[in-house]
Amino acid sequence: MSVDFNGIGPGQVNTQKTTADKSSGAQPAQPSTGEQAKAQAQGARGENVNLSSQAKDLKQLEQKLGNYPEMDDDRIEQIRSALEDGSYKIDAEKLAQKMLEMDESIFG
Repeated sequence: MSVDFNGIGPGQVNTQKTTADKSSGAQPAQPSTGEQAKAQAQGARGENVNLSSQAKDLKQLEQKLGNYPEMDDDRIEQIRSALEDGSYKIDAEKLAQKMLEMDESIFG
Protein backbone atom coordinates (compact mmCIF):
# COMPACT_ATOMS: atom_id res chain seq x y z
CA MET A 1 0.00 0.00 0.00
CA SER A 2 1.41 3.40 -0.89
CA VAL A 3 0.27 6.81 0.25
CA ASP A 4 0.57 9.95 -1.85
CA PHE A 5 0.35 13.26 0.07
CA ASN A 6 0.61 16.19 -2.33
CA GLY A 7 3.08 14.50 -4.62
CA ILE A 8 5.21 12.90 -1.88
CA GLY A 9 5.98 9.38 -2.96
CA PRO A 10 6.74 6.33 -0.82
CA GLY A 11 10.49 6.84 -1.19
CA GLN A 12 10.22 10.29 0.40
CA VAL A 13 8.24 9.32 3.48
CA ASN A 14 9.56 7.68 6.61
CA THR A 15 7.86 4.34 6.91
CA GLN A 16 7.44 2.16 9.94
CA LYS A 17 7.16 -1.58 10.04
CA THR A 18 3.82 -2.91 11.15
CA THR A 19 3.52 -5.40 13.97
CA ALA A 20 2.99 -8.14 11.41
CA ASP A 21 6.23 -7.21 9.66
CA LYS A 22 8.15 -7.28 12.93
CA SER A 23 6.80 -10.63 14.01
CA SER A 24 7.23 -12.34 10.63
CA GLY A 25 10.55 -13.73 11.81
CA ALA A 26 12.51 -12.45 8.85
CA GLN A 27 15.83 -11.41 10.31
CA PRO A 28 18.28 -9.44 8.16
CA ALA A 29 21.63 -11.12 7.59
CA GLN A 30 24.16 -10.06 10.23
CA PRO A 31 27.63 -9.18 9.00
CA SER A 32 30.52 -11.06 10.49
CA THR A 33 32.33 -9.65 13.52
CA GLY A 34 35.23 -8.42 11.38
CA GLU A 35 32.86 -6.59 9.04
CA GLN A 36 31.05 -5.02 12.00
CA ALA A 37 34.29 -3.72 13.48
CA LYS A 38 35.39 -2.32 10.12
CA ALA A 39 32.04 -0.55 9.59
CA GLN A 40 32.14 0.93 13.10
CA ALA A 41 35.71 2.15 12.62
CA GLN A 42 34.84 3.80 9.31
CA GLY A 43 31.78 5.49 10.83
CA ALA A 44 33.67 6.71 13.88
CA ARG A 45 36.52 8.33 11.93
CA GLY A 46 34.67 11.10 10.14
CA GLU A 47 31.86 11.88 12.57
CA ASN A 48 32.12 14.08 15.64
CA VAL A 49 29.27 15.49 17.66
CA ASN A 50 29.81 18.27 20.18
CA LEU A 51 26.91 19.43 22.28
CA SER A 52 26.77 23.02 23.44
CA SER A 53 26.46 23.74 27.13
CA GLN A 54 22.92 24.95 26.45
CA ALA A 55 22.01 21.59 24.89
CA LYS A 56 23.50 19.77 27.86
CA ASP A 57 21.53 21.98 30.28
CA LEU A 58 18.33 21.34 28.33
CA LYS A 59 18.93 17.59 28.47
CA GLN A 60 19.44 17.74 32.25
CA LEU A 61 16.27 19.81 32.64
CA GLU A 62 14.34 17.33 30.51
CA GLN A 63 15.51 14.47 32.72
CA LYS A 64 14.52 16.35 35.89
CA LEU A 65 11.08 17.18 34.50
CA GLY A 66 10.59 13.54 33.56
CA ASN A 67 10.57 12.69 37.27
CA TYR A 68 7.50 14.84 37.92
CA PRO A 69 3.99 13.64 37.12
CA GLU A 70 2.17 15.44 34.30
CA MET A 71 -0.74 16.19 36.59
CA ASP A 72 -0.99 16.63 40.34
CA ASP A 73 -3.83 14.22 41.08
CA ASP A 74 -4.14 15.38 44.70
CA ARG A 75 -4.49 19.03 43.67
CA ILE A 76 -7.05 18.12 41.00
CA GLU A 77 -9.12 16.24 43.57
CA GLN A 78 -8.93 19.18 46.01
CA ILE A 79 -10.21 21.58 43.38
CA ARG A 80 -12.89 19.16 42.20
CA SER A 81 -14.27 18.70 45.71
CA ALA A 82 -14.10 22.47 46.41
CA LEU A 83 -16.08 23.12 43.20
CA GLU A 84 -18.69 20.52 44.19
CA ASP A 85 -19.24 21.91 47.70
CA GLY A 86 -19.08 25.55 46.58
CA SER A 87 -16.03 26.50 48.64
CA TYR A 88 -13.75 27.22 45.65
CA LYS A 89 -13.09 30.95 45.49
CA ILE A 90 -11.64 32.73 42.49
CA ASP A 91 -9.42 35.75 43.09
CA ALA A 92 -10.61 38.01 40.24
CA GLU A 93 -7.70 40.43 40.65
CA LYS A 94 -5.11 37.66 40.47
CA LEU A 95 -6.87 36.12 37.47
CA ALA A 96 -6.95 39.48 35.65
CA GLN A 97 -3.26 40.05 36.38
CA LYS A 98 -2.32 36.63 34.98
CA MET A 99 -4.40 37.31 31.87
CA LEU A 100 -2.60 40.63 31.34
CA GLU A 101 0.80 38.97 31.82
CA MET A 102 -0.08 36.27 29.32
CA ASP A 103 -1.31 38.87 26.82
CA GLU A 104 1.89 40.84 27.17
CA SER A 105 4.05 37.74 26.77
CA ILE A 106 2.23 36.85 23.55
CA PHE A 107 1.78 40.26 21.95
CA GLY A 108 4.56 42.23 23.58
